[in-house]
Amino acid sequence: MNHENRKKTQGCDRPSDEPFRCQFCGRTVLPDGAGTRHRNHCPYCLCSKHLDIEPGDRAAECGGTMEPVAVWVRKGGEWAIIHRCRICGALSSNRIAADDNQLKLLSLALRPLAEPPFPLDKIADE
Repeated sequence: MNHENRKKTQGCDRPSDEPFRCQFCGRTVLPDGAGTRHRNHCPYCLCSKHLDIEPGDRAAECGGTMEPVAVWVRKGGEWAIIHRCRICGALSSNRIAADDNQLKLLSLALRPLAEPPFPLDKIADE
């Protein structure tokens, strides 16, 4: 199946510069504040939709909600969000957008410190 047919069969032929409704939080997402031509996640809840296997290919058949699970810093200091699909578990990385919810981004960044994989009282014992 070619790229155009794959996009149409999955209902993903919306240009990236058009508004869309987030499938997770239901808010309308406008492309204007993203600071990029390619909006790929909701700036309010930071969720995305599982559409790609490789960036831009629209080859994923899953269509599940891509949940934000972490942030990482790319070379040069740019932040990106790590998303995990709630249906198939696939992981992907997406650049943050200019209008992303800053408190949610910080919450993701601080999650490993707030929820360590060991009891905090063990630190005091050592």
